[in-house]
Amino acid sequence: MKTCKSIAIASSIALAGALAGCGGSSSSSSSPSAGDITASYDVVISNLTNAQPLSPIAVVAHDGDFRVFTIGLPATAGLELLAEGGDNSDFITEADADSNVFASVSGSAPIPPAGTDTLTISATTANISNINLSLVTMLVNTNDGFSGINQLAVGQLNVGESLEVRGVVYDAGTESNSEMAGTIPGPADGGEGFNALRDDRADQVTMHTGVVSADDGLAESILTQQHRFDNSAVSIRVTRTN
Repeated sequence: MKTCKSIAIASSIALAGALAGCGGSSSSSSSPSAGDITASYDVVISNLTNAQPLSPIAVVAHDGDFRVFTIGLPATAGLELLAEGGDNSDFITEADADSNVFASVSGSAPIPPAGTDTLTISATTANISNINLSLVTMLVNTNDGFSGINQLAVGQLNVGESLEVRGVVYDAGTESNSEMAGTIPGPADGGEGFNALRDDRADQVTMHTGVVSADDGLAESILTQQHRFDNSAVSIRVTRTN
């Protein structure tokens, strides 16, 4: 079992045990072969939201045939767990089992609003130009909202070169966006995270329609206007270091 750290966010953040399901670990899903080359990247993730802590980041290095999600298709079980409870352990296990994945790495703690985290990931392959990075994280004051990037091509970067992109917010389509007390794992509620029952009729990944909040007329919501977010929610800067 992985040992995890927790951090304080705005004096206290009880992000339920699920949010700490990632121990800053990295792994590789393939063994090097003769002629393979290793490329390493620093990935800096910045939280652009006002009051949405981000769950520990999951970063995957892979070829062009792997996708962490597809708009209009159901989320995997690993993505469901991440998007509802912030636990990326099953998501990373799923990725590492795919032959198109070179390596994965996890952050060790949530990222507070306006905070940053830096992860390093290395990919070993015979065709560096085919390296892509994908990244996902939960907005923990939502039911099943997540942000990140899918298939960012970084194989053409030279050592020292950087690429910066923004990540929008998606809805995993696995949990109803009720915003009700007891359904959100972040500090706004401290409620339930993952629930295996998929009670969102969509059952597919879509763009997130945003938080409504009690301030804007959703009487049963435990969220306020402070928890609303603009797109983009995260900034990602990738620098090749080797």
